[in-house]
Amino acid sequence: MVVLVNSFLILHFLNNKKPPFRGRGMITPYILYSDGQGNIFEDTSLYATGREGWEAFPVPEHEWIELPEGGSLYELPGRHGIGIDVETGEMRLCEKGWAVAAFIPPAHTGLYIAAYETEPGAPTLPLFCYTAAGWQNDTFYVTAIRIERDIRQESKGYDDNKVKEGVTHALQAYPHNRLVKHIAENCALTYHCPAARNYFLGRWECPIPSSPACNANCIGCISFQPAEEAITSTQDRLTFQPTAAEIVEYTVPHLETAPYPIVSFGQGCEGEPLLMWETIRDSIIEIRKHTSKGSININTNGSRPDAVEKLMEAGLNSIRVSTNSARADVYMKYYQPNNYQFEDIVESIKVVRKHGGWASINYFVFPGMTDSVEEYEALRQLIIETDLSMIQWRNFNIDPDWYLGKMGITDVGQLIGVSQLIALIHREFPNLKFGYFNPPVERMLNFDNDFAH
Repeated sequence: MVVLVNSFLILHFLNNKKPPFRGRGMITPYILYSDGQGNIFEDTSLYATGREGWEAFPVPEHEWIELPEGGSLYELPGRHGIGIDVETGEMRLCEKGWAVAAFIPPAHTGLYIAAYETEPGAPTLPLFCYTAAGWQNDTFYVTAIRIERDIRQESKGYDDNKVKEGVTHALQAYPHNRLVKHIAENCALTYHCPAARNYFLGRWECPIPSSPACNANCIGCISFQPAEEAITSTQDRLTFQPTAAEIVEYTVPHLETAPYPIVSFGQGCEGEPLLMWETIRDSIIEIRKHTSKGSININTNGSRPDAVEKLMEAGLNSIRVSTNSARADVYMKYYQPNNYQFEDIVESIKVVRKHGGWASINYFVFPGMTDSVEEYEALRQLIIETDLSMIQWRNFNIDPDWYLGKMGITDVGQLIGVSQLIALIHREFPNLKFGYFNPPVERMLNFDNDFAH
């Protein structure tokens, strides 16, 4: 009965032309191309298209929105964009230059990848997201929705001078703390990590890198890539094991003084924090001796449910488990874990919910795989089985061709569309929260799913 009901819903969304989400007006933008010299132009003979999996598709007008502030455009060398001829309605290549894609800022979820054809010998793209983009009426457009109302990582909220002042103050306040030094010099000043910059501005979520080691070999790891790979990691990994004292020293003042405070173990500049669970447990216990304020979170692959149990007993409030899929076989191909299985991450989520904690998944959205019918059914089952609190619909930072090739994906099956997938899940699970960031405890208690408003 459940399968029949959901099959009906899928067919309804595939055939119903009424959009579940609306952008800022109805628009069909022209395709963009780059001259290879840092200049981007529009080709008014072609409308822009979007890509799902290996295929290019026309993009419904309501799924274009203006490029959000903080977004950017970049060329895709060795690739020619695929557009729709404005005269014939046929798809063809834009031969005028290289294809163009958009980086969309945090809080936004991409609906289509940029559509292009790759030439032999083209370089592998760096580990960023590649959202479809176009131009119309003196405005850049992208295929995306705003999934999160939180403003914590909006570009206009950062003042570099104030960040530097905060770094100077923290280094003076904690002169012997290796972790504060790492977050300052590497994360905030070198990589411009939004969470690190927010910490030095004295607000919101504070990062706690804690593990130099990892127990997975993710294809798109942003902090470690084998020397033989064609891509490089976007940042260097933590090189030491912080002590509980170093962690407690700077996180307690943050929880005591920051607005809507969160402290989060597990960052992009480290390996897997659960490998350091004893240190994290000791840190949580000591933190809570000094303050009851705020929320303590861990971003993790969820590989050690036994460790998660111990952390919940110590006072952990929330967990965010990263995954590229709700299907075990797709997960295992990407993460290539050393000593755990997909079932372990499911169990970790269950453990957190058993203790009354908040459990999210950091869901890597890849149009053409995330929105397949098979993935939709697997996601439904994961939500039901774990009593999941939240999905963070995150853009997958990876070269699409490289990813699909590494995964051995040739046929993605029937597709629903990312916006339709989100709508279907919201319809069936209205109490499940959607967003992009770890919510503070105040928001956990009063969370409004306003992404579709």
